[in-house]
Amino acid sequence: MQKALNLLGLAFRAGKCTLGEESITRDIQKKRAKLVWIAEDTGYQTKKKLIDKCSFYNIPYYLAADRDTLSQAIGKEGRVAIAVLDQGFAKKLQSLLDESIRG
Repeated sequence: MQKALNLLGLAFRAGKCTLGEESITRDIQKKRAKLVWIAEDTGYQTKKKLIDKCSFYNIPYYLAADRDTLSQAIGKEGRVAIAVLDQGFAKKLQSLLDESIRG
């Protein structure tokens, strides 16, 4: 999980991420989002909206970590979801997250 968080921070610093529910939703609809990472302690409505959008537009999403861990990874407070816009970062994050989920 730590490797994935480090990579997320790198993607964010490279300007390849979107923050904020509205921006993420817009990027999902325009298929710019390649992966969405949602904190497990996100509010029900926000989580449901993002999951439904990702499912509809076939964008992979992960429920992992909590908002503090996610926020810490990118150095911004109170982040509950992050969309990764770069295919390379998204593919690597997917493999790291799959690994950590499988254990």
